[in-house]
Amino acid sequence: MPELPEVETVVRDLRPQLTGRRLIAIHSSKAQLRRHWPIRAIRHLIQARIASLHRRGKWIVVLCDDGQGIRFHLGMTGQLTVVPGSEPLPDHLHWWAELDNGYQWRFRDIRRFGSVEWFAHGQEALAELDRKLGPEPLNLPSGHLKAVAAQSQRCLKAVLLDQTIIAGVGNIYADEALFEAALHPARLARSLQTSEWDRLQRAVRRVLRRAIAARGSTIRNYVGGSGLQGRYQQRLNVYGREGLPCLHCGHPIVRQYLAGRSTHYCAYCQR
Repeated sequence: MPELPEVETVVRDLRPQLTGRRLIAIHSSKAQLRRHWPIRAIRHLIQARIASLHRRGKWIVVLCDDGQGIRFHLGMTGQLTVVPGSEPLPDHLHWWAELDNGYQWRFRDIRRFGSVEWFAHGQEALAELDRKLGPEPLNLPSGHLKAVAAQSQRCLKAVLLDQTIIAGVGNIYADEALFEAALHPARLARSLQTSEWDRLQRAVRRVLRRAIAARGSTIRNYVGGSGLQGRYQQRLNVYGREGLPCLHCGHPIVRQYLAGRSTHYCAYCQR
């Protein structure tokens, strides 16, 4: 599933291509995505001009100049791109809009776990996410993780995956941040010292910033808004490297099922 770096890359790619563009026509397939796209939204959005694009956690919110909004979630295999309108429509295309410059804004999703939603009042799309999600990990207030999770009975992997604690971190970057912080993913949150919480919070921020700079990780289907793949998968220390030698110590990377997800770590570096 695309996580914060991948979604941020999509938004950064799409922002210059969509901002100021007018929606001329909108189409949707008959296949059902995870959330309902109302047909009436089409007549409301025609001729609306795109004002701004925002990322919140793993969500993308597009606001129009008349106050309407469109909210996307990429699910597991969603791809949100802008391409010339002359390009043939690909398979698994579930939503697309024709822009006033002859380009098309397309949402393709092979597994259909993603979603496209319409909001008559676009700010509500952001407000709803603010009510449900924790703060953004790139600018967490000092001591945030300790303040909200120090008494938790859960393991560290579960804490990092909890979107109400921090928004946007998923399986890949939770594993990578825990490796960078030299903390075992199965360790109980309540056992950490203040210095370890600080180390983990810094590691989350560093890993995410590096991944954004590399346009995220293309593990399977992910591409950015320009159609380009990510490069950070070439720099992963533990995720997806089960049985391979740790790049730091040479011991084999271990995979264990934690918090409902496959979890990768070095048992030597993360004792």
